[in-house]
Amino acid sequence: MTRDGIALEADLLGKKYRGRGHRWALRECDFALPTGRVCALVGPNGSGKSTLLSLAAGLLRPTEGTIHAPAREHLAYVAQDKPLHPRLSVADTLRMGRELNPGRWDEAAARRVVADELDPRALVRDLSGGQRTRVALALALGKRAELLLLDEPMADLDPLARHQLMGLLMADAAEHGTTVVMSSHILTELEGACDHLLLLHGGRIRLDGPVDDLLAAHTLLTGPVGDLAPHTVVESRTTGRQLTALIRHEGPVEGPWETTEPSLEELLLAHLRTPSEGVPA
Repeated sequence: MTRDGIALEADLLGKKYRGRGHRWALRECDFALPTGRVCALVGPNGSGKSTLLSLAAGLLRPTEGTIHAPAREHLAYVAQDKPLHPRLSVADTLRMGRELNPGRWDEAAARRVVADELDPRALVRDLSGGQRTRVALALALGKRAELLLLDEPMADLDPLARHQLMGLLMADAAEHGTTVVMSSHILTELEGACDHLLLLHGGRIRLDGPVDDLLAAHTLLTGPVGDLAPHTVVESRTTGRQLTALIRHEGPVEGPWETTEPSLEELLLAHLRTPSEGVPA
């Protein structure tokens, strides 16, 4: 059970897999995601994103620490492989969703995702990857969950379909106050859609907080090489006498530099390119 106003919370959360060199996939993860946020879960391959979502969905048990999420009937999870019954038709799949969620099912929301795009009689086994994604998202939205957990939900879609479904998902979340946690490698699709960020690197949380606050706490600067103390330098490059750096500033930035607020993509890439200590064995 989560605290009031908190949709998903982890306390010193850790997960170690057997048979993978007995290494930690997640370690010492602490965060509290407020209700109603649309959270981007970002990190390189192997950083623990899918593990975190599976733990939140109750499909895995932590090795250490705790994670608190709504009860299973109040959350929806779309995994990367979009597991659906291959012998059911699109219509039968949605009918199954309705029967498994009596009293909560939103038929209109589910049909908006597949309307005019899929033949209701088509079998799941005959659908393309992008079409399977539509059916999986239809089930998730139709469940009318408090928390949506989406693992690379748009990876199989072409750019036009991705734009359409992202807009539909964001409008639906805003209308119903749904909390969304969405992992993605497509950084440009996150900007403007997500208002909260969780950045995983090496199984640990590298950044956590509202997107606007994180952007405001960082400065992108260019100018002559100089001392950036007391600021934290996330990434810097020097070409001749010219310095380009992303810093996490501690107070006003003084010096002969041009300063701008970074974009979300610039912020994420800088943190992802910076070496980290990773997760101990």
